[in-house]
Amino acid sequence: MTNPTRIRITWPANQLTATLEDTPTTRALVAALPISSSANTWGEEVYFDTGVSVPRELDARQIVDPGTVAFWTDGDSLALPYGPTPISHGDECRLASACNVLGAFDGDARLLATVRPGDPIRVELA
Repeated sequence: MTNPTRIRITWPANQLTATLEDTPTTRALVAALPISSSANTWGEEVYFDTGVSVPRELDARQIVDPGTVAFWTDGDSLALPYGPTPISHGDECRLASACNVLGAFDGDARLLATVRPGDPIRVELA
């Protein structure tokens, strides 16, 4: 059993850490760290390009819990939902399409509400 992988995501207003499961997508993401990108928002989700391209995994899901760290294979992006998106039904976190689930934030994912479109965002090992 390997130690869980922890990452830190930083933007101008705040930062969060997340614990990731050992998946092929996590390994590809970690190999590319640190990553600097520009934030996008879609409802109560932050997403941004990683420059990492991986296939969709068999257990990819479109509906996830708030605070899930997901990888959107259609956009080579991390998808970080903290609440409903424009296609959600009720309070669910419904992603644009099925995403690879990597892990979850350690703290309050609602801090992502302070991310503004275009904010510089950085991902590194914690």
